[in-house]
Amino acid sequence: MSPMPNRIALVAARWHSDIVDKAVESCRAELLARGYAEIDVIEVPGAFEIPLQAKRLATSGAYAAVAGVALVVDGGIYRHDFVAPTVVDALMRVQLDTDVPVFSAVLTPHHFHEHAEHLEYFAKHFVKKGAELANAIAATLALGAVNA
Repeated sequence: MSPMPNRIALVAARWHSDIVDKAVESCRAELLARGYAEIDVIEVPGAFEIPLQAKRLATSGAYAAVAGVALVVDGGIYRHDFVAPTVVDALMRVQLDTDVPVFSAVLTPHHFHEHAEHLEYFAKHFVKKGAELANAIAATLALGAVNA
């Protein structure tokens, strides 16, 4: 039996990348501080593209965990109503189908507007969410090590 990989993949949407990257950077920093040195960031166009990439990464056998990171906004055409739940549901299916832990930091704020106040608030919020994502990844991987 081959050892479990210690590599983690973060799949990051490029829509609102200035905010999404705050979570990615925060997550990477927290994981590095916890001793996870192999962290790959894979960029995809938007949130909708995250699950397929997550499935490909999970089935590769190269990753101990995969996480999706995106900001899905209410742009006035209610796409967030179907994009966010579809993405999160698909990520859960990837996790259950592959037995590789898959995490979601695909966030959908209500009433997001691209003005300075919201941009600043959500940039800070995504730093916090990135650290929380890293904590969830580390705790889950530790649990798997105990149960192995």
